[in-house]
Amino acid sequence: MQNQTQIFGIRAIIEAINSGETIDKVFLQKGLHGELFSELETLLRKNSINSSYVPVEKLNRLTKKNHQGAVAQISPIEFHDIETLVLNVIESGKTPLFLLLDQLSDVRNFGAIIRTAECTGVDGIIIQKKGGAPVNGDTIKTSAGAVFKVPICKVDHIKDAVFYMQASGIKVIAATEKTENTLYNISFKEPCAIIMGSEGKGINPSTLKVVDEKAKLPLLGDIESLNVSVACGAFLYEVVRQRS
Repeated sequence: MQNQTQIFGIRAIIEAINSGETIDKVFLQKGLHGELFSELETLLRKNSINSSYVPVEKLNRLTKKNHQGAVAQISPIEFHDIETLVLNVIESGKTPLFLLLDQLSDVRNFGAIIRTAECTGVDGIIIQKKGGAPVNGDTIKTSAGAVFKVPICKVDHIKDAVFYMQASGIKVIAATEKTENTLYNISFKEPCAIIMGSEGKGINPSTLKVVDEKAKLPLLGDIESLNVSVACGAFLYEVVRQRS
């Protein structure tokens, strides 16, 4: 799967971007220069494509081919437009349920969340263009194929999705420990979107300031937090319980 979702070579990546290929992330060799390399860097910035500069050893591990200092991960799925998706769900007559992931970094957590989302009837998942886990072979495997069933959208910043949800009449609820309110005190019966934060930092503080409600899971042991995919499952199944 990894080779099927990967292209290498500066010119090949430039052509892929110009042809509209959906690219999740590009790895660039540290310290590399040249006119063609600069053209690729400009194109990545222009299209807001996630990229990182890495040692050549990292690129050599990604591929045995002549990568010329650049390797790209191609998304195996087509991403949806958030405005079209939200409008279609609202017009369908069902009560919308969306999931917003604020820079989740682990592909296996991402895959597990997508799998749970599919099982609980989530209408769509929104992720940020930069800083989050890509949709790759590990994501697909962990999701048990659910990645092909749940629509996924990309936005410049999660706050963009928050504001659009709110403007569409959808309540935004943050899953965070920075509240005294538990999820059992929240009503999930109306249209809602749940935000889950990254494994290390949680939800961005600036995003927390604009949500409609905050909720946490009660923790009765000594460990202060749950794995994000487990926590997400608990939130989604509370939605299922309330709506059943």
